[in-house]
Formats: sequence, structure tokens, C-alpha cells
Amino acid sequence: MKIRELIDTARIPGGDELRLYRRGDDFIIAIGGNELMNSRMSGSEEALAVMSCARLRKPETAQLLIGGYGMGFTLRAALAALGPDAKIIVAELVPEIIDWARGPMAGLAAGCLDDPRVELVIGDVAAAIAAGRGRYDAILLDVDNGPDGLVRAANDGIYSAAGLASAKAALRPGGVLAIWSAAPDARFTRRLAAAGFRVEEVAVRARTGGKGARHMIWFARVG
Repeated sequence: MKIRELIDTARIPGGDELRLYRRGDDFIIAIGGNELMNSRMSGSEEALAVMSCARLRKPETAQLLIGGYGMGFTLRAALAALGPDAKIIVAELVPEIIDWARGPMAGLAAGCLDDPRVELVIGDVAAAIAAGRGRYDAILLDVDNGPDGLVRAANDGIYSAAGLASAKAALRPGGVLAIWSAAPDARFTRRLAAAGFRVEEVAVRARTGGKGARHMIWFARVG
């Protein structure tokens, strides 16, 4: 049996402690008794990027905001789907996450943070959304376990009526707000519709190849 080795810890601003583990060739990021990310399960995070980019009007020149770097699965998939003149801003609240990406998980990151199309912002994605009125073709959010904040209570604000109004204002006409969740949430679907979005719900598998647990992605379009 492979032993799970603790590599490092990080404190979430306004939240609990994250732990980075390695088990053999796999990496795990956990909070308390909950496993948030596992390098063996990238399917739904990649789908968040691939399916969002497929809904863009001009992927070759699109402007994207990704909330939460995680293990970089969404960023790498977006880079592969977008053209050379696209731009991706990655907002990551916990600086140690980026340290891990450039350190013990550098092989997994595969240099994605150094792509010239990427701008890294250390801070709350809510601030990047609020500052980007009419700027983005898509906003991709994977900052928690879903609309029910697990990692940080303040994340609830992103998914509130006010938070959704801010995201809508930051999108260009035809823009897409894409939100990853570990589980469905009918109340949140109704909240998106009430905010004026055209809503599409898509169930995806946690692992590539259609395996693993079912996760949910909402695609909420402006106009």
C-alpha cells in the first residue's frame, strides 16, 4: 500500500487549512476530512474549460477569467482550446497553491502558468469580476465545492444574487458564466435564471473516459 505523505500546508484567507499530500505519483489537496482535488481525477475540471470554450463566439481572441487554479487542469485545457491571441486571467486566492504548482507539482503544471496568454492574479476572484465590467467572454468558476461554500464562507457571496449580478456585468454580450460543482443544486439553477441568465446544466464525470463520480457544470449565458 502506498503511504500518503504530507508535503505542505496553507491557510485559506478567512478559512481553514489546506493540506497537500503525495501518494506515489498522485497529489491530493484536502481540507479537514474532505478531499478537494486529486491529480487522478481531472475529467470534470477539463470539461469546464473545453465545454466553455466550445460555447464561445470567437475562441481565437477570447478573454477568459478562471477563478481558482487548483491543480491547473482547467487552465491547461483552456489553453489547448483557445487561439494564440486569447487571454486568460487566473485568480487564485491562496499563494501557496501557485508555489505548489511551481514546486512539487511542476510536472503536473507542465509550464501552463508561463504561457504568454496567461496573467496570474493572487487574490479573490470576486474582486477580479467586480473590476472587469464588460471585459470577459467567459468566467469559469471552480473556487469551492459548488454554490454551497465548503472551503471558505465568503465564497457564498460569489454565488449570491449580488455575486451573479456582478458576474453578468463583467461579461460581454453572449458571454458565458461556467460554474463547477460536486453536486446538482436546483435552488442555484433557479437563482441563475432569476439573475437573467439562459441556463444549461451538464453532468460530467470526475475522471476522463466517462468514469468516476458525477459532477455538475452550469453554463449561464448572457443574452
